[in-house]
Amino acid sequence: MSSSEDHLVSRRAVLRGAALGLAGAGLAPAWAARAAAGPAGRPIDADSVDAVASRLDRELIELRRDLHRHPETAGQEERTAAVVAQRLRAAGLDVTTGVGGHGLVAVLAGAHRGRTVAYRADMDAVPPDEQIGGGPQAAHLCGHDVHTAVGVGVAQVLARLRRRLAGTVVFVFQPAEEALTGAAAMLDDGVFARTRPAEIHALHCGPFPVGQFGVTAGFGLPGLDRGVVTFAGPDATERARRLAGEIGALGTVSPPVTPADLERLVADVQIPDGPLSRFVFMQAQASDAEVRVFYRCWPESRHVEIREDVRRLARAHGAAAVIFPDAPFPAMVCPEREGQAIKRYLERTAGSGRVRTMRAAFPFNGEDFALFLDRMPGTYTFLGVRAPGAAIETGSPHFGPFDPDERAIGHGVRAMAGWLAVRARA
Repeated sequence: MSSSEDHLVSRRAVLRGAALGLAGAGLAPAWAARAAAGPAGRPIDADSVDAVASRLDRELIELRRDLHRHPETAGQEERTAAVVAQRLRAAGLDVTTGVGGHGLVAVLAGAHRGRTVAYRADMDAVPPDEQIGGGPQAAHLCGHDVHTAVGVGVAQVLARLRRRLAGTVVFVFQPAEEALTGAAAMLDDGVFARTRPAEIHALHCGPFPVGQFGVTAGFGLPGLDRGVVTFAGPDATERARRLAGEIGALGTVSPPVTPADLERLVADVQIPDGPLSRFVFMQAQASDAEVRVFYRCWPESRHVEIREDVRRLARAHGAAAVIFPDAPFPAMVCPEREGQAIKRYLERTAGSGRVRTMRAAFPFNGEDFALFLDRMPGTYTFLGVRAPGAAIETGSPHFGPFDPDERAIGHGVRAMAGWLAVRARA
């Protein structure tokens, strides 16, 4: 995307931004007002991260564009993984491939003692049937190409600062997030058996202005539950049709259709005890003598009551059977303590005006990062990718017009490299 880069105070960075055609859009974040890296042996700080990251901005944008031209859906990320592995090995990381499919794990050991922390980036593209107004081909409409470029950039920055890095950082490049199967496959493959990190962190593209972040302390994204109701008898098809309508009426929210709907959704997730503090997103579809049920809810504890509501309605229509899995796919709930910690860090380094706090969950998306957070604490932060003056759909994952501002990559790299360095030495 052709857009302008936040200017940096150092002459080298200003010239670099001008050469890229990316100079001067909005207020620069606090870290962009810093210049040099400081003496060797000193703990890594935002100054040194910015000094190194400024030399990588251009190649990371090119990396994202390369990945964008070669989208690979869940379970097919062979090329993407190979590109990532090559770059991380070149940076000096210890790389293991083929973890949980095409997943890879890269370990960066610092020169000083500290903790082990992990960072996850997802790699797969969105298939056509999961796109909202998209095309007939797979495409990076969820921003995983951005996530991968950020993850590579963070690894490269910290590798160049290894002599000042305390602790160990484990980079997890995950396949099959869109299918909600990649995290489980990597865990089954013993992704953390050797490194045993104390916590794990991630970024995800969000419909906020570029250079802003959305923190999710105590919130996150809903889980997913599915069920099947079956009927028997000569009028089974008609009873299934009527039941589907009644189950659908249990929903309290509908997917956004217009730009105004999207704007309202983004506003609502930031309102404490607002309209999205409790919700049910319900889909029920009748096919012959069956009703297939798919829903998300918040809070997660509501799965029990919603299943019972479905069973009650099904009994009233004389259903032969109602089948749910043993347990719903879990919600991703980010711990309050770690969420508040990253909020304070981002306010200090990026600037308080660039940090938003999520007070509810987006109803229509899930995340298998939930499975990692079930094993250890961590954070999941939204990375603003909406360009100045652009329509909100361009910053909204899964929408056909999704077109993230590529400056977000640099913001994500600076934020996460500094954050991981702090957490590893804590």
